[in-house]
Amino acid sequence: MRHPKHFAAACAAVLSLILAGTAHAQDALARAKAAGVLHIATEEQFPPYDFIQDGKHAGFNVDLFAQIGQKLGLKIDWTDRPWPRIMLGLQSKKYDLAGGPAPITADLAKTFRFLPPVSSAQTMIEIRKGETGLAKPADIAGKKIGAQRGSFALAELLKFNATLPRPANIVEYADNRLANADLKTGRLDGVAIAANDAMEVLRRNPGVFGVVQPGFGTRVYYGYMMRDDEDSRSLFDAISTAMRELTLQGKLAELQTKWFGGAITVPATAPKPAQ
Repeated sequence: MRHPKHFAAACAAVLSLILAGTAHAQDALARAKAAGVLHIATEEQFPPYDFIQDGKHAGFNVDLFAQIGQKLGLKIDWTDRPWPRIMLGLQSKKYDLAGGPAPITADLAKTFRFLPPVSSAQTMIEIRKGETGLAKPADIAGKKIGAQRGSFALAELLKFNATLPRPANIVEYADNRLANADLKTGRLDGVAIAANDAMEVLRRNPGVFGVVQPGFGTRVYYGYMMRDDEDSRSLFDAISTAMRELTLQGKLAELQTKWFGGAITVPATAPKPAQ
């Protein structure tokens, strides 16, 4: 005859294994629903998408995902990380998606799946207000130009720099805020930055900075990245549906106008990037 204590212990062990197996079998959407939380990693020094205002996380991303979370019945848990660590954390399933957003490029599309884009831009050169030595993008030849490390603007700057008769001296920074600080004090001649990010810098610093017109390089769309795997598929579809609903309701255009200065026409799904 089985000892009751031994039998109870065995049952508990089996139940534990069953529950563990069930939890393991849940996909990303089921886990998010069970926890009531969507985990997003982003850089909180990337205005107008993310920044700290009066000690609180604010910006386009905060407003947008508050509405997405409301549609999905999920709270949003934000984690502030440098961009390279965000991509590693996304791949290792620490986060459900990467904020940013990121440029929809062929390289990134090899590893990640992009949600519907929320903005588009070319790369521009930001200068000090009243600077006369940089009238067009090619005038950066021989100048000292900053850019955020790992950014699409840096990649475009490097390609453009290779076409110049005299290359610019390119300095990489952890974020645009640090590059702009050096531009303001004269340690840089310009900063390569996405056009919508430049507009936010000008808005927040009236009379301090300007931009060189026109922009240069490839026009790209920006979207949020998720893992491209079966585990994330249903969560990807749920967030995509919520974003399409916000677009049809005019809510996305309202947020674009609030944070970028105007509505931006973007495709309903992430476009296939050129190779």
